Amino acid sequence: NMHNRARYLIFFQYIGTKYRPVNPVSLSVSSRTDTGVHALSNSAHFDLQRKNDKLPFTEDVLVQALNFHLGTEQIRITRAHRVPHDFHARFRAQSRTYVYRIALGISHHSLLPLTDWDLCWSLRNTELNVDAMHEAASLLLGTHDFSSFRAVNSDLPFKNPVKTMDVISIQQGNSFAYAHFHREIPSWELTFTSKSFLYKQVRRMTGAMVAVGQGLLSVPQLKKILEARDSLAYPQGMAAPAHGLFLTRVDYRDTGENKNQL
Repeated sequence: NMHNRARYLIFFQYIGTKYRPVNPVSLSVSSRTDTGVHALSNSAHFDLQRKNDKLPFTEDVLVQALNFHLGTEQIRITRAHRVPHDFHARFRAQSRTYVYRIALGISHHSLLPLTDWDLCWSLRNTELNVDAMHEAASLLLGTHDFSSFRAVNSDLPFKNPVKTMDVISIQQGNSFAYAHFHREIPSWELTFTSKSFLYKQVRRMTGAMVAVGQGLLSVPQLKKILEARDSLAYPQGMAAPAHGLFLTRVDYRDTGENKNQL
């Protein structure tokens, strides 16, 4: 009976946890993130059929019920939309945006304010060569075979390594509690937007851009890594850690679901 079965697109947040749906509802998530990565706005769709011919939940009631059901889990449903029965959260997504947060001049991670603990990559460097990083960003911008920037996983043989980076930007950031903290922590945010990314691609691009900013890697060396099109060409241990990375936005331009603002 289709009239009481509804498909919903939900947007949700989590901090560094692996989201495990606690109910048997089959959830199709738009963007799979590695363990330790955060989401300010991931999305998923699922079908819900109510018993005894009851009408589908309204969107507001669904959000409240899901959050109540999740209890103390580090995950929050921010909103829901009824969508057509053929809508797919992953395949219909037009773009995904990730932001990577970096804090500078932190000689020991205990010097970070609690509000940034495990929510950024803290570096000892007091400054980075941002001009060189911009050069690195423009090298990675656009359409390339990003084989060198993907980590090996079981998807490897099936995924096309050619991706188009629509945005790679570097701007000054802030500590989450910067207005209330007793000292200024220099911070940067790297933003990446693409229709889709390879496994650990953002962390590998970030690690390489930071290495360029630290003078550990030159832009010509980065170009060589990109042109090698080989995940083994990427220097071991250079990838940025998971805990600085945030999925901030999933866009659905053609569906009327482009309400993806926090």
